[in-house]
Amino acid sequence: MTDGQMVLSDFTAAEKLELENIKMHKEGLLEDIQKLKEEIDSVMAEILNFELAETEESRNMGRKQFSNGKKKFNMDPKKGINYLVENKLLERSAGCIADFLFKEEGLNKTAIGEFLGERDELHLQTLKAFVELHEFSDLNLVQALRQFLWSFRLPGEAQKIDRMMEAFAARYCECNVNVFQSTDTCYILSFAIIMLNTSLHNPNVKDKTTLERFVCMNRGINNGRDLPAELLSKLYESIRKEPFKIPEDDGNDLTHTFFNPDREGWLLKLGGRVKTWKRRWFILTDNCLYYFEYTTDKEPRGIIPLENLCVRDVPFPRKPYCLELYNPNSRGQKIKACKTETDGRVVQGKHQSYAICAASAGERDSWIDAIRASITKDPFYDLVSQRKKKLIKQNQDPQD
Repeated sequence: MTDGQMVLSDFTAAEKLELENIKMHKEGLLEDIQKLKEEIDSVMAEILNFELAETEESRNMGRKQFSNGKKKFNMDPKKGINYLVENKLLERSAGCIADFLFKEEGLNKTAIGEFLGERDELHLQTLKAFVELHEFSDLNLVQALRQFLWSFRLPGEAQKIDRMMEAFAARYCECNVNVFQSTDTCYILSFAIIMLNTSLHNPNVKDKTTLERFVCMNRGINNGRDLPAELLSKLYESIRKEPFKIPEDDGNDLTHTFFNPDREGWLLKLGGRVKTWKRRWFILTDNCLYYFEYTTDKEPRGIIPLENLCVRDVPFPRKPYCLELYNPNSRGQKIKACKTETDGRVVQGKHQSYAICAASAGERDSWIDAIRASITKDPFYDLVSQRKKKLIKQNQDPQD
């Protein structure tokens, strides 16, 4: 037996009892420690489950907010973007917004065009970034236009169309450096193709553009020189065989009707039988004024043919910026128009005149000018005419 060893017989009865108590206490402590470990594990598991549930709830909330943001965007593009930015679901930068507009599903193409067409700096930079997301290398101009015009709907205002087509022409020439002498050439020819598409495939256009006329209208646009006849012939045949597929989120039959409208936007309309003002999305095109409850609606709530009608500004109580559509030759009679009832029935309109309210005097006057011009004016004529004059001036011989 060593100095450190002792046998149980060396202990007194009291000491043996004390040792037994210590042993039992130790076992009790070990059991308590094990129970505490199990309780800690259980609590940690609960905490983890709570964190996972909280994370999932946060994700669901984020998805719900993102979905709400998209809906808000489709109703009002600026408010939708602001909502997404404020909820930290989108960064307020041109690149991030352009990426969102280009890639995100479920966005209304009209709303995208409306946002891209604004002239504020953020919108201009977003338009530039949006166009740069398109790859036009080795595509002919019709192919590139098909891709570009499928990603949004061109707005109705000429200045917005000008900015967007200017950006397109610059991007196309950047991707295809040896095709055209200048971006002006690309710009003019792009509009010529769009107008050709309307001429050949819009049933309201009776005088269809021929290949000869198409070639003739594009003479001298390549820095004073003619474009190759073979190129123009291929572009013409491409459009003749297949019209542009214009993006309508619902794919309805009104695609050609609402392509490149003269003007579109939110206005207030006074009811026929019930005299209340209601917010409606108006589209002016092909000598008709269409109005929708939402920009995403499949069918218009009403159609107002403008033939034989006149328009003028007229004040209403508490509505200072109003315009009126009326028939000067048939006062007191209902205007020949139609509307869709809530049950889907199409019925004749109840209006002897239409009162429509804009948000400002300038907006009212712009609508009046657009309505007056829509009967006879081609929406692209001025843009192309101005650019052609610019090219002619640039290429005139100084000695002439």
